[in-house]
Amino acid sequence: MTIADLDESNETEVGPSLIECCGSSNWVKRVLAERPYRTPERLAAAATDTWWRLSSADWLEAFSKHPQIGEKGRVSHWSAQEQSAMNSAAAQVASRLADLNRVYFDKFGWIFIVCATGKSAEDMLTLLETRLPNTPEDEIRVAAAEQNKITLLRLQKLLA
Repeated sequence: MTIADLDESNETEVGPSLIECCGSSNWVKRVLAERPYRTPERLAAAATDTWWRLSSADWLEAFSKHPQIGEKGRVSHWSAQEQSAMNSAAAQVASRLADLNRVYFDKFGWIFIVCATGKSAEDMLTLLETRLPNTPEDEIRVAAAEQNKITLLRLQKLLA
């Protein structure tokens, strides 16, 4: 898809691709409403601005569209690429990640969100361990920042 395609396509044509990028239906509606963008840079800026103007409920909706780090079930093509380091993770690291994913979810009520692109399984484990002591108020903002990174990378892939 090109930026022109995104600008000119109707909502039913481009909406599913945008929901794959972010996961928040309100984000998709607002991004579509602000078209045309004309350049990928304008789209990226608007995507970020829109993201930070959403409610925490919208953020949680986006988080819910992700598989947990290391999950094998409902993994999209993009998620599989982003989490590819898990394919070569040592059994101890994968097991520890699975255990701490449960602890994280029990504490915060959403899955651990991290922009996994370019990170090893060990890197993700370290980040999870580092973020577990956060308060829910702090952690939702950290997770939202990670989701924004994921969204921007996926928008680049969409327009590639």
